[in-house]
Amino acid sequence: MDPRSEVVLRQHQYFSGTVLLINPPADGLCHELNQHAQASVWTWNFADHQYFEQQSIVTSFGVHFPSVTPDQVIIFVPKSKELLRYILHVVVSHLTQGQSIFLVGEKKGGVERAAKQLIDYGKTIKLDSARHCQLWQTKIDKTEQLQPLEQWVQQYTVEVAQNSLTVCALPGVFSQRQLDVGTAVLLPYLEQIKSGKLADFGCGAGVLSASLAQLNPQNKICAMDVDAFALCSTEMTFRLNGLNPDQLQLCAVTGIHDAPSDLDAIVSNPPFHQGIHTDYAASEGLCTTAKKHLKANGELWIVANRFLNYPVLIEQAFGQCQIKADQQGFKVLYAKATLGK
Repeated sequence: MDPRSEVVLRQHQYFSGTVLLINPPADGLCHELNQHAQASVWTWNFADHQYFEQQSIVTSFGVHFPSVTPDQVIIFVPKSKELLRYILHVVVSHLTQGQSIFLVGEKKGGVERAAKQLIDYGKTIKLDSARHCQLWQTKIDKTEQLQPLEQWVQQYTVEVAQNSLTVCALPGVFSQRQLDVGTAVLLPYLEQIKSGKLADFGCGAGVLSASLAQLNPQNKICAMDVDAFALCSTEMTFRLNGLNPDQLQLCAVTGIHDAPSDLDAIVSNPPFHQGIHTDYAASEGLCTTAKKHLKANGELWIVANRFLNYPVLIEQAFGQCQIKADQQGFKVLYAKATLGK
């Protein structure tokens, strides 16, 4: 069991009635907690959502607070402090004075810094410190009026082939405030990508998806991400730029295996972080199995840190891998799904 969950269970006497776990790890905490309270989950991680569904736990996937208001909430600290600020705002706008918010996280994940955000809403105390984690409690004495999600968006402009694109990024989404270097290195090559039915794996705020739709109105884009905030950001980016919504299909996924099987191209600045931890499974899986989802002569375009061994993995799967660019610490990698390999 995740050490954060172990710390929560050490203080099970604080939990009763209905308890909403926000952003919890995929482990057995809910079943254990159900001996003392009625637990449900709100998560924006689709892989975790599927896990809880398989465990018959009541779970909500998305960017909005679940429809049923609980007696208590336990927030597992997200990596982004901006995302935690949004989550706290949403929570206190749904709860009432006197209800409790619990916050749990790893010390190396910044739980003490995160706990300072609780002070604005009521008396805050540390309940436990163990397993390199901390558990905090706040009794709400100040609530807020719920603000529209659009007020939490960061915007910036990107230029792609003489086109201007305004990017909308919600809290916690990769590269929320400005274009990341890897995507900037890949953008000049978008005009070379085969048109048709395309997938943007790890779509983030929709920079690649929207740019591909803007470059060719005939392109159909499957924007894929594990994160509900990323999928919502991509939709906002399309809408703000007046792009045809029929070009966009939002796809909540756990990996490339969830992609359609008849794609003309897959483009990606693949993710390699899960929370505060590094995790290459999704991006390595993309390199090794993308070909299964491509039509004959379909294309794979990836931008990745120079030090990663993706060219080797792609060559093993496709029989070849071209390095289209190597600059600013990133490589643009290309492969074609030719027959016979």
